[in-house]
Amino acid sequence: MRMTVKLGSTGIVADKNGFGCLPIQRVDDATAVKILRGAYEGGVNYYDTARGYTDSEHKLGLAFDKGMREKIFIATKSHASTAEGLLADLNTSLRELNTDYIDVYQFHNLSFVPRPGDESGIYDTLLEAKRQGKIRHIGLTSHRLPIALEAVESGLYETLQFPFSYLSVGQDIALVERCYANNVGFVAMKSLSGGLISNARGAWAFMAEHPGVLPIWGIQRMEELEEFLGYQKNPPVMEEEGIRAGIERDRKELDGEFCRGCGYCKPCPMGIDISWAARIEWFVKRGVPGHAFSEEFQNIMSKVSDCVECRQCVSRCPYGLDIPELIKRHNAFYQEALAGYRKL
Repeated sequence: MRMTVKLGSTGIVADKNGFGCLPIQRVDDATAVKILRGAYEGGVNYYDTARGYTDSEHKLGLAFDKGMREKIFIATKSHASTAEGLLADLNTSLRELNTDYIDVYQFHNLSFVPRPGDESGIYDTLLEAKRQGKIRHIGLTSHRLPIALEAVESGLYETLQFPFSYLSVGQDIALVERCYANNVGFVAMKSLSGGLISNARGAWAFMAEHPGVLPIWGIQRMEELEEFLGYQKNPPVMEEEGIRAGIERDRKELDGEFCRGCGYCKPCPMGIDISWAARIEWFVKRGVPGHAFSEEFQNIMSKVSDCVECRQCVSRCPYGLDIPELIKRHNAFYQEALAGYRKL
């Protein structure tokens, strides 16, 4: 029997494999359509995208014709903080997705919780869109725990999307429990912690222990899709040899401050690619050294010395990381590791 998730009060019953559509912006149209239709044929029925994911919505619109559209759920989102901007984004999304309605429309990582009658007017804009049949459910995505908790307790939101993985701490588990208590559907982003988790079987086993959580896996290759589809047929469990040990090893290694790669610290005025620079140590340790030490990554890390510690990135980081210190530490490790690699 396939594992599914009932998404709070929405009535949506989604396959436990949600499809995160951010990565398909990195592949061409034909590849994206092939992957998306492969997911559909494999039983995936929940697809999460965003107006800000360049051409991701367009590719979804290409993949699903009218007959297929009725059998899936599409969620998208907008960064807009004004009614005019939000309405423009909504109408663009409907056109790009080639659909008459969006199942879950989400406010995308705003610095406040929109409410009816507030100065922004954006919640009221979505209420009107809901009355017109353009959207069916209102949700919110956030990387900030206080914002997420406020949204869950407000009674205004049917879904919450928040980072959640086997690296999550007690306060994140408590947030999931609050969603259950308030009948708010919980959608887990960053289920592989922005690529830091390479133990996909362990990640799936962890999600299986949280039956009310819908993970959206970021997929851009057919082999990745096939791996997750295979987990529905042969579900990994914690008792499987090596899974719990691998999770505990990752938790110990990544305990404390680490970059999730969300990208909200950008742009850096000095052109530093913070998302890579703040995580490079883990990719060296977990990935293929030849790739981590490629010319591309050497160029990325060479920019770290240009940091002027303006701390604009710190003010934007939803996790409160000391980014200048973090990238310096990772760069010191990288340069030492690179020197050793060159001697091989």
